Amino acid sequence: HALINIGFLYLANPPVEPKDIAALIDYIPKLFGLPQEAKDAIRMANSPHFLGYSRLGAELTKGRTDHREQFDFSPKHETRWKEGGDVPEYYRLWGSSQWPDESLIPGFRATLERYFEQVQELSYAFISLLAEALGLPPDSLNHFFDTPENMQHRGKIVQYPVVTDSGADDQGVGPHYDPGFLTFLLQASLHKGLQVQNLSGQWIDAPPIPNTFVVNIGKSLEFVTQGLARATSHRVLSPRAGPSEPLTPRYSIPFFQTISLDARLAESHLTFPEEILKLKVGRGEVATTE
Repeated sequence: HALINIGFLYLANPPVEPKDIAALIDYIPKLFGLPQEAKDAIRMANSPHFLGYSRLGAELTKGRTDHREQFDFSPKHETRWKEGGDVPEYYRLWGSSQWPDESLIPGFRATLERYFEQVQELSYAFISLLAEALGLPPDSLNHFFDTPENMQHRGKIVQYPVVTDSGADDQGVGPHYDPGFLTFLLQASLHKGLQVQNLSGQWIDAPPIPNTFVVNIGKSLEFVTQGLARATSHRVLSPRAGPSEPLTPRYSIPFFQTISLDARLAESHLTFPEEILKLKVGRGEVATTE
């Protein structure tokens, strides 16, 4: 039901060390509290791999400013691209993260890399379970990934500042779909704000629940499952100052499961059992989403 009709679900008690999650959450205010020059030293514009720091308001979604500040990091990876090398130019898209000065935030890099390693393992286990849920052998989606050393998944650490002006736009990030296979989101503060668009086009809240990840389906997975697994539009509303709301930023840590740079989605055809295909028919018409 969650895969075919919703596209989002909560995963309780994820197999990630609670002490690593707690340590990472503790680091987030320190990360965004670094001197501006230290953050700008690792700005994304420096990286051919689109990894690094983005200032508040630096991005737009559907023509409106996203009121968020963020760092894009990844698990350990060395780029296969070399100047003049005999490899595809698109290999340059993947490579090493930029990290803040260790002396300014000691232990942060090691903590985030430990966290990424565990969520990465979870993502592979989960995609096998997803294949089984759709009536396929557990390894049916493995060919969309490369060897471990040639894969690079992605992550972000995001801060959504409190909106204090009652008339100001509260778009933290506008309506969008994730492009890859699966996203595993740690909502790292108590604020509501994440919203999902359901089959009828309504926006519904996906509030933080302790000791859970929010898992959502990306467009690539929707494509290779012939629309069975549904990618869902989602957005984030920045926290507003109010009597019942904490006057602190909203924090989140999404982990994006990517697919191989050499994957050819249109050349792959999966065959699903008839009883699974009937579930898609039973879903009926889906409203237009943003």
